[in-house]
Amino acid sequence: MAAKNNFTLVIDAGHGGRDTGAIGYGKVKEKDLTLKFALAFGRLVEQNCPDVKVVYTRKTDTFVELYRRAEIANKNKADLFISIHINALPKGKTAHGFQTYTLGTSKRTGKKTGVLENLEVAKRENAVILLEKDYKQTYQGYDPNSPESNIMFEFIQDKNMENSVELAKYMQKYVCQATGRQDMGAQQDNLAVLRLSSMPGCLVECGFISTRDEESFMNSKSAPEKYGRGLFNAFLAYRRHHGGSQTIAYLPEPKPEAQPEVTPEELANVQLEVVPVPVQEIKVEQVPEAKPDTEPVPPSQPNPTAPVVSAPVFKVQILTSSEKLSSRDARFKGVKDVSSYKDGALYKYTVGESTDYNAILRMRRGLAATFPQAFVIAFRDGERMDINEAIREFKKK
Repeated sequence: MAAKNNFTLVIDAGHGGRDTGAIGYGKVKEKDLTLKFALAFGRLVEQNCPDVKVVYTRKTDTFVELYRRAEIANKNKADLFISIHINALPKGKTAHGFQTYTLGTSKRTGKKTGVLENLEVAKRENAVILLEKDYKQTYQGYDPNSPESNIMFEFIQDKNMENSVELAKYMQKYVCQATGRQDMGAQQDNLAVLRLSSMPGCLVECGFISTRDEESFMNSKSAPEKYGRGLFNAFLAYRRHHGGSQTIAYLPEPKPEAQPEVTPEELANVQLEVVPVPVQEIKVEQVPEAKPDTEPVPPSQPNPTAPVVSAPVFKVQILTSSEKLSSRDARFKGVKDVSSYKDGALYKYTVGESTDYNAILRMRRGLAATFPQAFVIAFRDGERMDINEAIREFKKK
């Protein structure tokens, strides 16, 4: 381990240049997202950890061979190597969540040979080897498309393995906490970029670019800050356990703004109207009824031809998905009585229902820890309506 004031962290933004990585439905490229998240993470380390030297395998849209990425880490005598990637599935399949991979064989298959359960992930991430010049000589016969290649590597030192697994656990905890992504757990696999490096490290899969709502989330303006914060907090937890500064504070969740944040999934709907929602409860003053000096005038009879306007109904929207979800889906995180409505091609899920705006606002606050991006919406007669108009009507009561 390097001296306390000379810790080197290598941050690897996966893919780049002619290697685009996975591409989503909205044509978002993995190489662009990994670079944004890597730079956001690195900036936080540089700003908050003066005892850490940050080295990037790339800071621009350039192609870097896998062996060069590991070589950069090895030549800089890195203490830790973190490679950032985006997951993907074949067309027609969807999945959600954040994963961390460390070097090793899968223990889930129960096979003594160590044939990996997650071979497809390894093949996809290692396939860039085929784009490299003289890859057969460089990788000494390593074929990313061969299952046998997944048992042709030597385990790194036991201590490195132990530290890598520890780092992976921190990644799952803090990145999921910062981003709200589903925790898909830490895994082991034979990924070449980890096999060739000689220090503790991990490869993170930030989400599934092949799933529409996750692609939209990862491509949102707020995503780099959220992933950067989660990666930083995970790194900080690791450093504290290995001789780093105890005085640097974890980066907290951003304080809620005066207006709730619209979910990144909402931005995928081009017809969405983004409207501000006040976060202060509305105080409805009770004005005492004045005693009339004269006989009261009988109230006028209602106009039987006038349309009856029902009161707005407020709800808390917690989730958007491109697919219909079961009421027991893990993405609801145990929340009961979830309702849904369809908006274009998207299914949107809500909790609560009341004509009392304050009651729904309090419910949203109660859900903030579980669904930090939840926000209040309004309906009239089953149709979604402008939230500001709904609040104004509530205030008139």
